[in-house]
Amino acid sequence: MHTRARTAPPSSSALGRPPAPRSLCEHAGLPGRMCTGAETAAVLVLPAGSVCWVGSGKERSGRAGRMEQVGIRSGPAVRLDTILRHLCPRLGAAPAPVSVPTSAHVSAVPQPERFRYTLDNDLLTTEQRQFYEDNGYLLIKKLVSDEDIERFRKEFMRICKKEVKPPGAMIMKDESLRSQYGQSEKAVNKVQDFQEDEELFRYCTLPEVLKYVECFTGPNIMAMHTMLINKLPDSDNQTFLHPMHQDLHYFPFRPASRIVCSWTAMERADQDNGCLIVQPGTHKTPLQPHGYPKWEGKTNKLFHGLLDEDEKTPRVHLVMEKGDTVFFHPLLIHGSGINKTSGFRKSISCHFASSECYYIDVKNTTQEHLEKELVEMVREKYNMTSVALRDIWNFRARLVQGERINL
Repeated sequence: MHTRARTAPPSSSALGRPPAPRSLCEHAGLPGRMCTGAETAAVLVLPAGSVCWVGSGKERSGRAGRMEQVGIRSGPAVRLDTILRHLCPRLGAAPAPVSVPTSAHVSAVPQPERFRYTLDNDLLTTEQRQFYEDNGYLLIKKLVSDEDIERFRKEFMRICKKEVKPPGAMIMKDESLRSQYGQSEKAVNKVQDFQEDEELFRYCTLPEVLKYVECFTGPNIMAMHTMLINKLPDSDNQTFLHPMHQDLHYFPFRPASRIVCSWTAMERADQDNGCLIVQPGTHKTPLQPHGYPKWEGKTNKLFHGLLDEDEKTPRVHLVMEKGDTVFFHPLLIHGSGINKTSGFRKSISCHFASSECYYIDVKNTTQEHLEKELVEMVREKYNMTSVALRDIWNFRARLVQGERINL
């Protein structure tokens, strides 16, 4: 068996992050419509492999000296922390994010090596790395066990029944069904930001998931955004169709090449019940303008889509079995169709990022209107007079491996 030479994780300069300030200190802590165009069969499916290399303790401890000094947290951030710690004492204080003004059109930092979107590792084969390089996603069969998936399903049902109320989690419901079913599996279509639910958050810490995540982010890993989606049976109104979009539209941190989504099917996902649809290779394109789709019927809050979608771009339906997991780049254009069955289609996912990623200022960019909408939602929910987008992400973010540096 051929053994690759192990290389150290990328430096801060390789990540495209500005040099650290002179004052240094150590700090420990802490988302289409159904395909109608041409399709391709570009799906590489390989089984889970060996354990991905993690830098040695000596190498990690040597990185502490390069950590950026954290600043003083803003008033809104402190108030948000106070509210949430009151709701959940386990919530610990997080470092203030480092803001670096830059363009929202940053995609990936050019690298002289063959692979721009994966890091050298002992887990992915050359064929897998090349597939992700070319297509922007990689499907791993049967990565998450049936036992774990059933535990996540039971916790979702407990949330639906209000037996548990995770602090900070957004329980999204179909209001048209709420009067008929109340808060039940038949009305709840998403649990977002479940980082304070110990059972669901276990997904973000599964070793079998993290060993793949590390191949994209490096050893210092942050869980940034969490969701459990329960796609409800739909009608011709396309209520639960998610328009084609790029996830980076939602994220005020970079570089994109060190961010990856892990999306696991909790039951079979196919064209009938609204599986993921991807446009291979679009991760190499810039971040495009997003907004609410101009279609008839109801549009879900924050379900933004591309404003100028190319209907001719080939699409692939990702048919997945229970436990299958797809890892994809935040610039990959993707979405999901409607659920035409009488059952539910569940999935659980997390967006991970290297803790060496840095926050950007989205003012005067295509992401500015999203910031205003999201900030307004948080202000109303927590009765706050002012809050910044970085404060929201600072609350969501959790360290799951290695050291917390910027995010």
